[in-house]
Amino acid sequence: MIGTLISQRLISDRLLSRPWTAPRTIAATAAAAATIGLLLLPVAGQARGAPDSFADLAARLSPAVVNISTTQVIKGSDKKKKPEFMVPKGSPFEDFFKEFLERNRPKNRGPRRATALGSGFVIDKTGLVVTNNHVIAEADEISVYLSDGTRLKATLVGRDAKTDLALLKVEPEGELPSLEWGNSDKSRVGDWVLAIGNPFGLGGSVTAGIISARNRDISSGPYDDFFQTDAAINRGNSGGPLFNMKGEVIGINTAIYSQTGGSVGIGFAIPSALAKRVINQLKEFGRTRRGWLGVRIQSVTDEIAESLGMEKAQGALVAGVGEDGPAGMAGVQPGDVIMSFDGQIVDEMRALPRIVANTRIGKTVKVEVWRKGALTVLEVAIAEMEESNTKVASLDTEAKPEVAKDVELLGMRLSALTEEARETFKVTEGAEGVLVLEVSAESSAAQKGLQPGDLIVEVQQNAVATPGDVGKQISKIRENNKTRKTKKVKTVLLLVERGGTKRFVAVQLDGKAKEKKDKAGKMDEKKKE
Repeated sequence: MIGTLISQRLISDRLLSRPWTAPRTIAATAAAAATIGLLLLPVAGQARGAPDSFADLAARLSPAVVNISTTQVIKGSDKKKKPEFMVPKGSPFEDFFKEFLERNRPKNRGPRRATALGSGFVIDKTGLVVTNNHVIAEADEISVYLSDGTRLKATLVGRDAKTDLALLKVEPEGELPSLEWGNSDKSRVGDWVLAIGNPFGLGGSVTAGIISARNRDISSGPYDDFFQTDAAINRGNSGGPLFNMKGEVIGINTAIYSQTGGSVGIGFAIPSALAKRVINQLKEFGRTRRGWLGVRIQSVTDEIAESLGMEKAQGALVAGVGEDGPAGMAGVQPGDVIMSFDGQIVDEMRALPRIVANTRIGKTVKVEVWRKGALTVLEVAIAEMEESNTKVASLDTEAKPEVAKDVELLGMRLSALTEEARETFKVTEGAEGVLVLEVSAESSAAQKGLQPGDLIVEVQQNAVATPGDVGKQISKIRENNKTRKTKKVKTVLLLVERGGTKRFVAVQLDGKAKEKKDKAGKMDEKKKE
């Protein structure tokens, strides 16, 4: 069954002139649905039971939940397209088709106003309103409708596209009912939750469910850490609150997963632990202020972990370091694996950006890295992230390509990087390494995506400039395997550059592709259309 992960940032509330139509979606493949039964088994903990009714909560919380309407002026086009004819020029039918196309050409409609709907909630009695960034993105005018129908014009205090949050300000005649933040870190899978919002323009709609999962990554942004809930969330719920049974806001409803565009019981909410920090910064500065480390990272796979001598795959592998960034100045190197940051264990790569972003700017932290078989502790002074902080350092090496014969290693034909080869393969100016000329289709290298024109910059974290350098590193691994009493190394770690971007790839030492085993029930990776 094919499903669709609908990011409400991209669609739902951006109804514009074509209601209920999604401009963009993220396609995903859903696993077969399983029938869930109620198991009456004794439990060690004391869980809070379902309330007899949600009416008291709904009555108390609904006045602080608002509907949001935005207006955008879409400019018309004055350009007229020249009609295209499907008949030869000079044909007796030419005049007929010309007249027909001119008569049926769509007329220029000129500027028109389009509207979008969403939800929000009041966090301050003076008129501060929280919603999703995608609800108000590109809006020329923002209106907030209170539960009693009062319409208030809203101004934008600040917004953050990376977490899809926005803060608005309205000017009410008196004080507004407001909501309190809860601690989402204390929420557990299975806890009851309540959602209130404006689905399909039906304001004040209340739905209930449970937290189905935590820490969901839906490929929405670099800081994905969503709650999953089965409380019904539909188009228009974006920006609305998700409550615990104390009536505290523990999440902000943002996206749904659906085959039909309506709720199928899989919705996603931004946890309050993340949202509260962002909203407080928007309130104080009008923008977010995040910590910046200055590295480009990738996941540590089992093969990479083995090639680095790690017991298991964990941490964040540093693929590039900014020369002038905090990490570069502290001595972090490409090939390091960041194991912990400021006392927090980095279990997987995607955890590091969130940890760094939440670190106080200017703070000096201890960073533990795995480097060449041992742990090293570095001290890094965290800087503020800016849009321009995207520069990644290139590997400096004095080694120059030598004239050498092509060699076949690891299922690839390798060559020294000559000026002629640079021109042929359009190698990035200043790049150095060993050129990949051919890749065997049955090789591990092909399985990992290597292709002709790639540059091998390092082998086992040692710089290489000729095919002979690659061969020496491979020979060293094999010699060490002969005397190794523990587990033999079966993979080789390569630092590969393509189009100016470097990444680490672990290929099999024997060069053969590793047989893939399908896992029943595994979901396919989500891809953006």
